[in-house]
Amino acid sequence: MRMKGKVSLVTGASRGIGRAIALTFAREGSDLIVNYLNNKDKADEVVTEIIKMGRKAIPACCNVGTREEVFNMVDVGLKAFGKIDILVNNAAIPWRVPDILQASREAWGKVFDINLFGTYYCIQAVAPHMIKQKYGKIVNFSSIGGIGDAVRGQIVYASSKAAVIIMTRKIAHELGEYNINVNAVAPGLTRTEMVGLGRTKKELDNFFRLKGELAALKRVAEPEDIANVALFLASDESSFVTGQVIVADGGGTDYLSHGI
Repeated sequence: MRMKGKVSLVTGASRGIGRAIALTFAREGSDLIVNYLNNKDKADEVVTEIIKMGRKAIPACCNVGTREEVFNMVDVGLKAFGKIDILVNNAAIPWRVPDILQASREAWGKVFDINLFGTYYCIQAVAPHMIKQKYGKIVNFSSIGGIGDAVRGQIVYASSKAAVIIMTRKIAHELGEYNINVNAVAPGLTRTEMVGLGRTKKELDNFFRLKGELAALKRVAEPEDIANVALFLASDESSFVTGQVIVADGGGTDYLSHGI
């Protein structure tokens, strides 16, 4: 019960890593605002599971890339629970560019609207309440792509995630005096529904096997692996950690800094 009495807002919480985070936080005692965009049924399933644990939870439909929707979502959460102690900025979209020299303005705009501006809008909406209560935990989601992994076609996505890292550090610096911790998680490849899109089961199994070989632990992450890192950063066990990026990739070796 490391999060007993806390209220958490998790974006992109209807599936994948976000779902795992929401359920992990609930098991540790937190009430939840379960953000989703398109899949209401999946979000309702998460809410139902949380309520079965004896916690409170509400679904919150919102496109985090739209500032007005974000502020409305936060207002709904505050009316329901009276406070928000923890914000997890997990919502993001991938974008693969076949030719690195042909990334369109549309691609840059769509990805940055969600991955970077969406993260900022959520902080912008929640942080004033954390400042008033002199307490808060903000966990942003970057990626090993934002650090510089050797994966082709990810210039737009990786750039958005690199921007999340510097934003995390700058906001941590300025909000620290209000007892607000701001950190980021940079996951490696994780076994989620999104990764499986467009691949057969056989292709997906082979993909995970090959990618797992690039990690020291010889496997890819499960959503719960990443959720446990978010739990540490959202709990008071990390009270003296801020402005940091925690890489959770099983000891990856496919980085540009390691040689091209």
